Amino acid sequence: MNFAFSEEQEEFRRSVRRFLEDRSPISEVRRLMETEEGFDPKVWSQMANQLGLTAVAIPEEFGGLGYGQVELGVVFEEMGRALLCAPYFSTVAMGVNLLLASGDEVICSHYLPQVASGEVRLAVAASESDTDWSTIEISTVATTGDVAHISGKKPYVIDGFTATHILVLARNQDGTSLYLVDGSERSISKAPQLSLDMTRKLTTLAFEATPALLVGSPGAGIAYYEAMLNKSLICLASEQVGGAQHVLEMAVEYAKTRIQFGRPIGSFQAIKHKCADMLVDIESARSAAYYGSWVVDNEPEELPTVAFLAKAFCSQAYFSAAAENIQIHGGIGFTWEHDAHLYFKRAKSSELMFGSPAYFRERLAEIIGL
Repeated sequence: MNFAFSEEQEEFRRSVRRFLEDRSPISEVRRLMETEEGFDPKVWSQMANQLGLTAVAIPEEFGGLGYGQVELGVVFEEMGRALLCAPYFSTVAMGVNLLLASGDEVICSHYLPQVASGEVRLAVAASESDTDWSTIEISTVATTGDVAHISGKKPYVIDGFTATHILVLARNQDGTSLYLVDGSERSISKAPQLSLDMTRKLTTLAFEATPALLVGSPGAGIAYYEAMLNKSLICLASEQVGGAQHVLEMAVEYAKTRIQFGRPIGSFQAIKHKCADMLVDIESARSAAYYGSWVVDNEPEELPTVAFLAKAFCSQAYFSAAAENIQIHGGIGFTWEHDAHLYFKRAKSSELMFGSPAYFRERLAEIIGL
């Protein structure tokens, strides 16, 4: 195992960072998070057609670039650093991985090339709980026949408002299955939801006899979802590392330039210790995320254990760094005008996304027999 990136991978990182600095500065993030759509279609098209970011982890036989999780992790790390407002996580980390997990070659052959080109944006409607991300109880139902129809309600769907296609878990006579629906169907009601993190849009979707295509095998929806979730957790961990690194840089820069009692506040021992603790946590989180990316590509049987560990550790490292960044900035860090609070809100929402650190530690303990 080698945690050093190749020169090609480093150049790829530099290209992604330059693009995001140019197309997604913090001023643009603030503009987009106030809109209902929450992303710029022109920038989305450029991401797909200029850099091929939507095609990174799609196999070549489905029109993608055929890279692995390591390269995808680089993309998510840079997007977390930039607080990109775009349906990239829902489409690439969740939607693409869910379709690939299904093994449905007909569906994948038709839709994944359109994802790679930027024409299709995916959302995943799975959980129905108002309090967590559990998929234990699914009440959305699907009829059987040549064309299935689904009815039910799904809260907290990431980027569900702007998705061109939605992957839905619903019950049929065989159990919980996976379905694909057209996001433009009139039988779908969409209600944007208020959330702590305005840079990542959430939507409640209600389906009323919505036409749907069965994806994969009947009754295998939960298995597909769990396989997708493990990879998505690694993507989220990479995103959290990128955000944490940026808030550390914000804190260090402010500590060097803020003068108090005639000297930079970075010269005070308390501030030094805060920054040092942030660095230690972030470097440890980086190791967990990078190892997780390596495991996806090389030791997939270890993925559940590593994914749960990475999610729990990276979540706490990011949130802790974001909170300390605000403390180092003092009063200005709490204001709406300062960018520190945007990262703080992303850190908190990401910490709870799919489940809290405590939840994933419990699942990890179950796997290893504690």
